Parts: sequence; structure tokens; C-alpha cells
Amino acid sequence: MLLSRTLLKKHTVLPGFDLALGFALLYVSLIVLIPLSAAFLKTFTLTWGQFVTAVSTPRVLASYRLTFGASLAAASINAFFGLIVAWVLVRYRFPFKRVIDALVDLPFALPTAVAGIALTAIWAENGWIGQWLPFKVSFTPIGVWVALVFIGLPFVVRTLQPVLEDVSRELEEAAATLGATRWQTFTRVIFPILMPALLTGFALAFARALGEYGSVIFIAGNLPMVSEITPLLIITKLEQYDYAGATALAVVMLVSAFGLLLAINLLQAWARKRQGGL
Repeated sequence: MLLSRTLLKKHTVLPGFDLALGFALLYVSLIVLIPLSAAFLKTFTLTWGQFVTAVSTPRVLASYRLTFGASLAAASINAFFGLIVAWVLVRYRFPFKRVIDALVDLPFALPTAVAGIALTAIWAENGWIGQWLPFKVSFTPIGVWVALVFIGLPFVVRTLQPVLEDVSRELEEAAATLGATRWQTFTRVIFPILMPALLTGFALAFARALGEYGSVIFIAGNLPMVSEITPLLIITKLEQYDYAGATALAVVMLVSAFGLLLAINLLQAWARKRQGGL
């Protein structure tokens, strides 16, 4: 036991583990824990009846349905098409590949307000794409979904790319040698390896969509009970100096998002465990 501790200290990359751990915990506390705790403490100034009233009005419930529903739908679409995009970028060579690979990161670099204005101009009834559609996109819940898809795609692609690059071609060759079809090779050999990374990308895209504000408010139209998202309601309450009501909505969003992300992480852990047992 003493020898193992000595070797651990000898081969530690960062000097001063205790000091580094202390700084890490302090930084996380300042950036994450203290602000979240402040939201909960402000919410505790409300009575239970006031809290229930603040978070369960018809307008607030409609914003919950739109925010969580659009976020889940956008993350699901991004998980499907993000897998295809990552597969193409890793497995194939084609002209302007580097340009397309760079465009995937555009939602990361583009200011959200600029993205919202651009999406509104494109999908409006007189926009480049919207004018050819038989239904309205901008200023509807569909517009919210479009914006969330736009900002969430890079999370899935960038999470899957390194995993796809590490998948050995020998596994595919071995499956083909044993008589497996291409579809069987993908579903039974490759996809189980990609599943944990795909779930991680889905969780990141979902979490990003829940808190998105800038790119959504322009294309959503912000119609109460129709296309109003919960982050906008929080901003509205802050502008009305209803800080306790704003933090109450924030706490509901936080707890709900944490529960969903916990479920996704448990599913991811199960997938990794199942992959290791195969």
C-alpha cells in the first residue's frame, strides 16, 4: 500500500495534488455551485403556495411544453443527422471537405442574436426558403425547433467524430469475413461502440437547447401560449422586478433538466457496461 502511494505521488503529472484539487473545487464553486445556490435561496423566500402559483400558471405551463418538447425534438433530430454528418466527414473524401467540417462549428462562433436574425430572414414567409413552403415557420413553434436544431448540431458531430476515427476497420473486415452484411456490421458492431458518444452528444444538444435564448426570440415571435419559451418568461419577470418568480421558474428548469440529464447519463452508463460485457 505504501509503495503504491509512493508511485502515485512520483508519477503525478500536476504538482501539488491537494492544492490543485482545492483550486478546482473553489473554481467550480464560484462558477457553478454558488450561483445555483443563490437561485434556490431566492426561491425559498416564497411560500409553497406562492411557488406553485408562480410555476404553474397556464402561460408558464405552455412555455414548459414548448421549451422541453422542442429541445427533445431538436436533440433527437441532431442525434440522427449528426451521426450521418460525422460518418461522412470521417469515412469519406470529397471536395471542400474541410470547408464543410469548418461550417459545422459555425453555430459555436456565430453570436446567437445574429443566428436568430439570419434564421428569421431565411425561414420567413418571404425568405429564401420560407416562401416555398406551404406552411409558416417563423413566429411559430416550428421556428423554435429550427433554431434549436441549428445550435445543437455541432455538439453531436464533434462528440462522435473522435470515436468514429478510433473505430478499427479490422472490426468491419472481420464481420464481413464472418458473412455479415453492411447493415448487420453497422448495427451489431459499429453502432454499439458509438452509442455512449451518441448519448453524450444528445445530452449536450438537449442541455444547450434548454437554455437557448438569443437565437430563439427572433424567430419564435414570442406569442404567449403559442411560441413563448421559458427563458423569455424568466427575463420578463426580471424586467418586472419579480426576482423570486424568475428564480422559481429557473429552479423548475434546473431540476427538470438535471433529472433528464441524469436519466440520459444512466442510460449511457448502461450502454457502456453492455458494450464492455459483449
